[in-house]
Amino acid sequence: MRTSIATVSLSGSLTEKLTAASRAGFDGVEIFENDLLASPLAPEEIRGRCADLGLSIELYQPMRDIEAVPEEEFARGLRRARHKFALMRRLGADTVLVCSSVSPQAVDDDALAAEQLARLADAAREYGIRVAYEALAWGRHVSTYDHAWRIVKAAGHPALGTCLDSFHILSRGSDPKGIEDIPGEKIFFLQLADAPLLAMDVLQWSRHYRCFPGQGGFDLAGLLRHVLRTGYDGPLSLEVFNDVFRQAEAGPTAVDARRSLTVLQETVGAARPPAPVVPTGVAFAELLTADAEPVTALLGALGFARTARHRSKPVDLWQQGEARILVNTGPAGRRDGTRLAAIGLRSPDPAGAARRAEALLAPVLPRRRAAQDAPLEAVAAPDGTELFFCATGRPGRPGWRADFADTQTGPRDAGDVTRIDHLSLTQPWHHFDEAALFHRSVLGLRAQESVDVADPYGLLRSRAVTNDDGSVRIALTVGPAPTGDTVHARHIALATGDVVAAARRFRAAGGRLLPIPANYYDDLAARQEFPDGELETYRELGILYDRDAYGEFRHCYTHTVGQVFFELVQRDGGYRGYGAPNAPVRLAAQHAARALTAG
Repeated sequence: MRTSIATVSLSGSLTEKLTAASRAGFDGVEIFENDLLASPLAPEEIRGRCADLGLSIELYQPMRDIEAVPEEEFARGLRRARHKFALMRRLGADTVLVCSSVSPQAVDDDALAAEQLARLADAAREYGIRVAYEALAWGRHVSTYDHAWRIVKAAGHPALGTCLDSFHILSRGSDPKGIEDIPGEKIFFLQLADAPLLAMDVLQWSRHYRCFPGQGGFDLAGLLRHVLRTGYDGPLSLEVFNDVFRQAEAGPTAVDARRSLTVLQETVGAARPPAPVVPTGVAFAELLTADAEPVTALLGALGFARTARHRSKPVDLWQQGEARILVNTGPAGRRDGTRLAAIGLRSPDPAGAARRAEALLAPVLPRRRAAQDAPLEAVAAPDGTELFFCATGRPGRPGWRADFADTQTGPRDAGDVTRIDHLSLTQPWHHFDEAALFHRSVLGLRAQESVDVADPYGLLRSRAVTNDDGSVRIALTVGPAPTGDTVHARHIALATGDVVAAARRFRAAGGRLLPIPANYYDDLAARQEFPDGELETYRELGILYDRDAYGEFRHCYTHTVGQVFFELVQRDGGYRGYGAPNAPVRLAAQHAARALTAG
């Protein structure tokens, strides 16, 4: 099916929006009137630009407050409409969107609305234009799609049809099954938008909080199935009003939009990109650094040993149990200090995982490698994190580990850490929803509910994505802090069977644990009961505690090096969370530690 996006969904000038839509692979666009009015290009030039970019102009919108109004008001509206029809002919658009009236002059008279819309369609047909009538969720008298369809049906005009908008339908809780009663040829246009489930004024909800399919709580797949059963063969078009998207760069937003539409089509069987290949574990986390000493000292105190060196690159492998950290001191590490820049994901089919990622518009990363280096498929996540797909269980094929020559001899100390429990990736403010969709759709991970966490200087949002057995857990966060704030640095959580022993060993090796305020432990004593001496141990070591319906969670944090810190975690009894109730205390403690260091 053809795909389209409304220019109102993207930031920038009309030219920038059209370019972004084309590069993302859209077939067409809806031209929002304000974008055209603000453009220095004549309608003919916009038409030519779209043709050069391979874009059709699917819709011109919106036309407002034209039906069920007094005759003199309708005459003024019809005069205005004729001007717009002439402009649309110059533009090369053949369908106009007419929203149900919100005018205080509108009357509750379906017969009058049908009669005036038929006259409007008569005028439109003279210019070769169709009229798509849409029910606004906040329309004065017409606010549901079935009501709008009854008026269109009563008008009985071949140039008049209806426009279905998923937000207006689903935000009101309307049952979309009735869409199947509308003949497909009378559905002139379909607009799609998702949204988080909020309890607020529907107009404000619509104007500020729409998002792309798969980023909210609406059942867009169910609605689309009903539409397709009518025989509708027009474009699937995204119309998304969102404050973040209007400020973010148009190119990445358009790619995010196109990806969301591909996944929606896949869900209803209208597209068949390569199937997702779910990762089965974390092979490694890679740190880029200009100064290896602080981070290697931290790794050493945590019980890691330098076990191997890359054969052709300045990259060391530090390992403890199944937890592997790469420390890269190459030129790229000299820009931003120490940062978590790449993740290796164990994959049963790396090539298949890469094909899936490429089909969903993830940039495939070229890899500079020596002739003897193992081939590794890699793509970039929206935040720039490099994701490597590392082969598992493939005899006869060199894996990533073959690129490293062992440097440690003799038996390795098992230590306290067993593996990487999870990774926390701080996102740029405008990539949070995109990141969640990317990790779900490209990697096949399951997204958990978004969590809001109080930070001393704002509000932090977090959403975890995971595979079924929890061997891959990634917490995506976005907070109020500016770029470069070490409090909202990325971190690597290390699993241990005994967090107390791990914390004591770390401290004995010279490591510094994040101090936690005494008030936290006073409150914890009031909320939970512990065996004698246990709470005092937690207080001494800065260990935090949480429990859910499945088990218990104990965790503590190291100091921050550059843009990275580590967490030691102990999960007991199937605990599924990440210690979110403790996050405000941890964030405040990190702010305090940073202020003390700066002072």
